[in-house]
Amino acid sequence: MEGCYLCPRNCGVRRAEGQAGYCGVAGAGILGARAALHLWEEPCISGESGSGTVFFSGCPLRCVYCQNYQIARADVGRAITVERLAEIFLELAEQGAANINLVTPTHYTPEIIQAVRLARAQGLQLPIVYNCGGYEKVETLRQLQGIVDVYLTDFKYSQAEPAARYSGAPDYPQVAAAALEEMVRQTGAPVFDQNGLLCRGVIVRHLLLPGWLENAKGVVRQVFERYGNQVYLSLMSQYTPLPQIKPWPELDRTVPQEEYEELLDYAIGLGVENAFIQEGEAASESFIPAFDYQGWQNRGE
Repeated sequence: MEGCYLCPRNCGVRRAEGQAGYCGVAGAGILGARAALHLWEEPCISGESGSGTVFFSGCPLRCVYCQNYQIARADVGRAITVERLAEIFLELAEQGAANINLVTPTHYTPEIIQAVRLARAQGLQLPIVYNCGGYEKVETLRQLQGIVDVYLTDFKYSQAEPAARYSGAPDYPQVAAAALEEMVRQTGAPVFDQNGLLCRGVIVRHLLLPGWLENAKGVVRQVFERYGNQVYLSLMSQYTPLPQIKPWPELDRTVPQEEYEELLDYAIGLGVENAFIQEGEAASESFIPAFDYQGWQNRGE
């Protein structure tokens, strides 16, 4: 690329020449830290055997509360080729993965498209899940039509204030709304296979942040009023305060159960029927995988 304009940051940096963009990634190759079966996604994504998750390094958002902050800041990551990424997809399929789940993939979109095509030419038939933060350019998403089957997207903010404070992206609400429109256009209504696994469609995740209940209600209202039950909502209470959150003391606590229950009651009152919820004590570092390069190394390593 002459310059990188894949995400809404529009850095324009020449990553292949060593310039790092907002995502923190510089240099050639695809940086990542883990490729393994993962059981902590929504039931229709994880299934019985696990989702074939591929964790990429770097992130266009870099939210201050990110549970995957080590790879989001690109502090952890090893470079592989497009050919190796295609092999990883096939290896996950051999392990019984329910799908190929691309976590924070935005800034590797051209390479991912190549790798998916290579893997499909070698027999890959699993759905491709695009697991992103919701801060996406419509132009980039359009390149993924025919490549991505399922969009598993965050919708973090309906308000500019928390978007600016915690993600440095005051335009997030508008950008995420336009991106979601494109995702739904591509996939249409949800389609499930005989085992209840989602093979086409959109799931919109929202992680409730402590003290930001009205922001969460705004997300639910905006998504439901626009799409009804055409998309699934995933309302999450698993927010876990990690050490890097200390400069934002208002986030240095878990979400009270009563706030989460109020959000659920609000969604039900709107008429939401297609939603995933979390029960019991969800805030835990057990949701955070070890970024130990499992499944990521080149063959023979």
